[in-house]
Amino acid sequence: MNVKLLQLASPALPVGAYSYSQGLEAAVEAGIIRDATTAGRWIGDVLALSVLGMEAPLLLRLVAAWESSDEVAVRRWNDELVASRETAELRAETLQMGYSLRRLVSELGVEGAPRLDAFEELAYPTAFAFAVAAWRIDAHEALAAYLFAWIENQVLAAVKTVPLGQTDGQRILLDLAQRIGGAVEFAAALGDDDLSNLAPGLALLSARHETQYSRIFRS
Repeated sequence: MNVKLLQLASPALPVGAYSYSQGLEAAVEAGIIRDATTAGRWIGDVLALSVLGMEAPLLLRLVAAWESSDEVAVRRWNDELVASRETAELRAETLQMGYSLRRLVSELGVEGAPRLDAFEELAYPTAFAFAVAAWRIDAHEALAAYLFAWIENQVLAAVKTVPLGQTDGQRILLDLAQRIGGAVEFAAALGDDDLSNLAPGLALLSARHETQYSRIFRS
């Protein structure tokens, strides 16, 4: 494994991922998530219905586009990602994290980093895919790490908001992480016409979170 992938997937990566719950906090407020069982079910459902149908396959497409210097394809898939965010919070999240990663790779002196400056709106997976291509990381390994980091962040959000004990959080993480191998294969097999992130419950709760009275996460 390219050790730089560990850096990209690390919770210490300064892109602000820790400040987002992606609707999970609203699900806790609504009583949908009440314990470890319902937290695991929620995270697993969002992974299956939203992340694996759109974000994951587009990440693979973006890595391939960056590797081949296909700027048209990069812009197409980046715009698709931004447009697929169904609420103001989810859209702001991917743009803020994309901006932060763009700034980081520039400050780290990653080769070709100025290419990211051409994007007025840069989705986080687009910036992540750029780093993967620049550091010559295997795309499928990168997606596996990306999914693990996403699951881990969701589990940490659940530990804080339900709240759950650390052991319960690790049980959820262990269970969901076992799905990553199959998830990568599923995402890689999707054709362009199969892409979808239809998850009405997530969209509704994310929108509700925008006016939630008491909250600790930005989305």
